[in-house]
Amino acid sequence: MATIKRFEDLKCWQEARELCQSIYKSIIDNDAIKDNSLKNQINSASGSIMDNIAEGFGRDGNKEFRQFLTIAKGSCAETRSQVYRALDRRYINSEKFDKLAKQSDKIEKMISGLIKYINNSGYKGTKFMEDDILYEVQTREL
Repeated sequence: MATIKRFEDLKCWQEARELCQSIYKSIIDNDAIKDNSLKNQINSASGSIMDNIAEGFGRDGNKEFRQFLTIAKGSCAETRSQVYRALDRRYINSEKFDKLAKQSDKIEKMISGLIKYINNSGYKGTKFMEDDILYEVQTREL
């Protein structure tokens, strides 16, 4: 497994970013859709997935990271629910729906896998390291 040094290295964050962009292109940037409430909500929820992954990673502790991953997972489900609304209101076709729903489901599974990995690792996070060990790790990575 590759060393993860930044949240941008996380595959689930990369996929969440792609989903956010897909949502933007399909729904937010579609002038034919006049439902600004749905646009705002789905834009917020899809952005929340990647933002919570990043924020949790930045907390430097596994307990907080897991908490933010759980929030990101919830935002993933919320996004998928809103994609159903877009389909039901005929803002998107079934092909676009399938693509967005599959992206969301994939990310949710990736986040679940990362949570499971964190739960099984003994690593607590950099903020719990002793100062001399932390210094050694930081200087080694530079």
